[in-house]
Amino acid sequence: MKERFKKETSFTQKEIDEIDKAYLLAERVHSAQLRYSGQPYIIHPIAVANVLVDFGMDAQSIEAALLHDTVEDTDVTLDDIRSNFGDDVAALVDGVTKLGKVPLTTKEEFQAENIRKMLLAMSNDIRVIIIKLADRLHNMRTLQYMAPQKKRDIALETLEIYAPIAHRLGIRAAKEELEDRAIRFLDPIAYADIEKSLDQMSKSRLEFLEETKAQIAERISTVVKDAKIDGRIKSVHGIYRKMYMQNKNFDQIYDIYAIRIIVDSVIDCYNCLGVIHDMFRPMPGRFKDYISTPKPNMYQSLHTTVIGKDGIPFEVQIRTWEMHRTAEFGIAAHWKYKLGIKGGKSSLDKRLAWIRQMLDDQKESGDVQELVRAIKSDLVPEDVFVFTPRGDVINLPSGATVIDFAYAIHTAVGNKMVGAKVDGRIVPIDYVVKTGEIVEVLTSSQPGKGPSRDWLNIAKTSSARNKIRSWFKNEKRDENIAEGKAEIEREFRRNFIRLNDEDYDQFIKHLAARQHFDNLDDFYAAIGFGGISVIRMMPYIKEEYNKNYRPQEPAQASDVVGPTVKRKGKDGVTVEGIDNVLIKFSRCCNPLPGDEIIGFITRGHGVSVHKRDCPNVPRDLSKAAEPERWVKVTWNADVKTEFKATLQITALSRIGLMADVSAQLANMRVNINEISSRDTKDGRSTIFMTITVSNVDHLKNVIGRIEKVDGVLNVER
Repeated sequence: MKERFKKETSFTQKEIDEIDKAYLLAERVHSAQLRYSGQPYIIHPIAVANVLVDFGMDAQSIEAALLHDTVEDTDVTLDDIRSNFGDDVAALVDGVTKLGKVPLTTKEEFQAENIRKMLLAMSNDIRVIIIKLADRLHNMRTLQYMAPQKKRDIALETLEIYAPIAHRLGIRAAKEELEDRAIRFLDPIAYADIEKSLDQMSKSRLEFLEETKAQIAERISTVVKDAKIDGRIKSVHGIYRKMYMQNKNFDQIYDIYAIRIIVDSVIDCYNCLGVIHDMFRPMPGRFKDYISTPKPNMYQSLHTTVIGKDGIPFEVQIRTWEMHRTAEFGIAAHWKYKLGIKGGKSSLDKRLAWIRQMLDDQKESGDVQELVRAIKSDLVPEDVFVFTPRGDVINLPSGATVIDFAYAIHTAVGNKMVGAKVDGRIVPIDYVVKTGEIVEVLTSSQPGKGPSRDWLNIAKTSSARNKIRSWFKNEKRDENIAEGKAEIEREFRRNFIRLNDEDYDQFIKHLAARQHFDNLDDFYAAIGFGGISVIRMMPYIKEEYNKNYRPQEPAQASDVVGPTVKRKGKDGVTVEGIDNVLIKFSRCCNPLPGDEIIGFITRGHGVSVHKRDCPNVPRDLSKAAEPERWVKVTWNADVKTEFKATLQITALSRIGLMADVSAQLANMRVNINEISSRDTKDGRSTIFMTITVSNVDHLKNVIGRIEKVDGVLNVER
């Protein structure tokens, strides 16, 4: 460790000694631990520290990286770290340490609370998230040693949470590697296809790239000295998005390679742009000036797409060396400890305002999982830049509407909005804004005027939705209570939950208490304005209903199972203790190969196979009314049967929705057995369909594709 820091970094001798002290402590306390790969655990903190050295981080960050798992996985305490390494290092270690044994009900709540803790620490010291990204980067590099389901869970969290955060912080190198490695585990077949296509890329295209670079270098040298010209390969994830979200073939993607020009000054950037546009014909609408209008993550560059020889379009990026470093390392290259006393802190505070906005929105909604949803919706890589009539630039995620624009200006503007103009013409309320447009919000001062509930389904950003909910929470309490009662009754009817009046009141009070409401009206109002989702609560509601209120069938003597003997079943399932028995897959949960399953001995219909987490399966079998009727079942290793799965798709109502969903399934060669739909009063459509899949992984892939269809809000099994 010491030798690398002496040779490759600018740390002082005192800092090198502190880093070495942290390393020796980590090596000692992790000495008995191994990683899943079988390697000594100390390999991981060393790798994380080396990533941070590559990012150019300071000595305290390196120390925290070496110690980041000591509090969570060893007997070392935060007080030990504070006394040996100081308050700053202790705060960094605490920021990246997962929550302890907090009484949280679901895995999703635990994930959301961990992210909330991380963002809170990050808002005080940006180094926390940079260390966390380095930690996740090394974990993804060694993910192949984890269990299959664990791989997919970590990869999905990486793609949905950590890659968007890396993007917003401008750390391109980390973002692209996280995305590529996540896709490798989430869709390994597509990943392998893209890698193979890149390896087999036609010789003519590579020759075209080299020839074009040489032509540009020759012309640029007459205008700008010492310009560096190289090629950039598009990330696997970037190609994946175009192939599978825009239905393009590999040969139809022309920006797999881009040419990058790096120069010394901003003036040189624009001079080079003039040369490029003189040499090649620019494509209309494909020029972007991120130098005069930087992205929120500080990214600056000129982008232009031009048409080269033989009509082949390609992208050219032009930037200075300082812009290039920012593009690669983002905020890690410009954080407050490097900017020092030169006004760095106020500048950084402005750049991190989005973190505090997310935390404020979550505090307003009262739902910790809102943070996760906000990251997924608001930190997407594609941004649009829209202008106010006064020329101010408003940055919004791709797909944002004029409603999002209004609330981005000010909460009061959004609440009083009655319409909008784009480039001088009236547009509908669900109009999706595009880069370069001038948007004017039309407002009304009429008393009682406010947003519509339909706006919750139209708004793209989490921030806008939270502000709309807040308005209904404060202004429409009676209406919210009535809407909340109606929504609970609708969902109960849809899920066949039937209770008498006395049990109904008792059950609702229990649900309200679980959500920390002492008053039923407050509980109903929270549902009415959207602060609580009944659909998300439904798995727990079904479980409680089946356990405490649903009548159980009496047991019969013939139902008792004999001694445990494991025999291979004929339907892809092995039932312990019973041979040659009829197997039936329950329709309430539609188990698939890969699900954890359990069997229930029925009367005259053999064994009904359920998912272990099915609402109709008691969580504690020993306390079930008839525990002897529940039997152990397992999937056969060679199961290759096709299975039916029922999906519920919630989407915004629009013409062509059913056709787009069906087309997506047809492209994947998935057979649709049954399909039906109904429209609701809030402008949504609910589609129920039964499809044929081979296993859980196949189903997850299908669900992922359906969720990408325009207007689809949620897909549930």
